[in-house]
Amino acid sequence: MSELTFLAQFWEGFHVTNIETNPTSIHFTLEPNSSGRCRCGQLTNSIHDSSWRNIQDATMLGRKVSLAVKTRRIVCPNCGVVTESIRWLEPFARITKRLQSYVEGLLPILPIKHISEVTGLHWHTIKQIDKARLAQQVKAPNWSRVKRLVMDEFALFKGHRYATVIADADTYQVLWIGVGRARQHIRPFFESLGEHCQQIEAVAMDMNTAFDLEVKQHCPQARIVYDLFHVVAKYGREVVDRVRVDQANQLKHDKQARRWVKRSRWVLLKNRDNLNTHQQGYLDELLSMNRDLMVVYLLGEQLKELWYCEDEEQAKNLWQCWWQQVIESGIKPLIAFAQRLKPYLHGITSSAIYRMNTCTLEGMNNKIKLIKRMAYGYRDIEYFFLKIKAAFPGKPR
Repeated sequence: MSELTFLAQFWEGFHVTNIETNPTSIHFTLEPNSSGRCRCGQLTNSIHDSSWRNIQDATMLGRKVSLAVKTRRIVCPNCGVVTESIRWLEPFARITKRLQSYVEGLLPILPIKHISEVTGLHWHTIKQIDKARLAQQVKAPNWSRVKRLVMDEFALFKGHRYATVIADADTYQVLWIGVGRARQHIRPFFESLGEHCQQIEAVAMDMNTAFDLEVKQHCPQARIVYDLFHVVAKYGREVVDRVRVDQANQLKHDKQARRWVKRSRWVLLKNRDNLNTHQQGYLDELLSMNRDLMVVYLLGEQLKELWYCEDEEQAKNLWQCWWQQVIESGIKPLIAFAQRLKPYLHGITSSAIYRMNTCTLEGMNNKIKLIKRMAYGYRDIEYFFLKIKAAFPGKPR
C-alpha cells in the first residue's frame, strides 16, 4: 500500500488501484480522489458520469508506461456539466503533460521517426505536438521596423513545384512563405503588409519579372535590387557553357584541343581567387589559345563590377562600356544574353545605393533542404513552413 501511495504522487488527484508489469512496460490503473475540479477552479463532489481513458506517460525505470484513467464529468455550479480538470493531462489528450514535455525536448535534435521509435508514439501524434510548439515559438514580425526585403524561391517537391520565401534583409527573419512563385502567389504577403508597404525602401530578388511587377504595384517607392549570384549563374549557363560547347564542336579535327576545351567548365565558372596554382595555369593557357572563351571570361568578370560601383552614374557608365564591348565581340550567345539583361538594368544599378543580395536566402535554402531531408519530405505544408520560420527567427537589431 505504501508503494501505491508513493506512485500516486506522479498523478495528482488520483490514486493507484492496480499495477501490471512485464519486461518492457508498466500499466497503472488510476481512479480519482473524492473531489473533482472544474476548469474554472471550482471544486465539487457532484459527479454526472465517468468513463475510462487510456493514456501514455513517460518511461519509468526504462519501461514504457501506460495508464487506464477513470475520468469524470462533474456538475460545476458555475459551468454546468463539464469534464473535470486534471493538472497533468490536457483536455481530451491521450498522453500526459510529462510525456509531451519530454517529446518537446527531443524535437529540436531528433527527427520525428526516431522520437517515435524511442517513445512508441505515432508519428502523427508527435507532429501535432511539434506543430503546436512551433506555433507558440514563432513570433509575429514587427512590421513597423521592416524596411528592406529579400525574396527567393525554393523547390518544395520534385516536378518543378516551388514556394517563395520573403525575409527581412536586416534581421534575416523569415517573414512569410507561400506556395508558388507567380504574382498571384506572393500577393497575399503584400496584402497582409497593408499600409506598411509604403515604408519598404528596397527589395532584393533574382531576375523574376513576376516578383518585380508585384513589388512595383504594392510598393511603388521601393527600389528593385537584382542579385549578383543569380545573374552570374545565368551568365555561366547561357554564355560561358554555350560558347565552350560551340568552340569544342569546332575542334573536332583536333581531339586533344577539343578535350582541353570540353574539360574547362569549372575553371571558367569558378572565381579566380578560389583556383589553385594548377587550375590558374590551366585557365591562363586555355584563354591564350581561344579568343572567344577569353572574351566571354573577361566580360563576365567585368559584368560583376557593376554591383560594386560607388554610385548609379558610375554603374550606368560601366554598363555602356560593357555593352559596347559585347556588341563588338560578335559572339552571338553573349549578345543575346546582354539584350535579355538590358531591361533589368534598373535593378542592377540600384545595388550602388542598396548593398543587398539574396546570398542569405541561398544559405537559408540550404538549411531548408536539410530540414526537408531530415523528415524525408513533409505532407503538411503548414507544418513545414512553421519549421522554416522557427529556424530563422531573426537576429536582434
